[in-house]
Amino acid sequence: MSSPRPEEPDVHLSVFLHGIRFDFAACLTAALLFVQEWRAHSGEISVLPGRAQELSRLPCERLYLEP
Repeated sequence: MSSPRPEEPDVHLSVFLHGIRFDFAACLTAALLFVQEWRAHSGEISVLPGRAQELSRLPCERLYLEP
């Protein structure tokens, strides 16, 4: 699956849910909004440097393109 915003860089999101780590790629805009929402409601998340190309895309990434 390709980025919904190919003009933006992809970032590596590392999401922790009930002690399990999930790694996803997301465009910068979606990642920033997802991080804000996740921290407000769920908990731990990191944006990691490095390659995001090999990762699965963030599920429902397009929902995080606008506030």
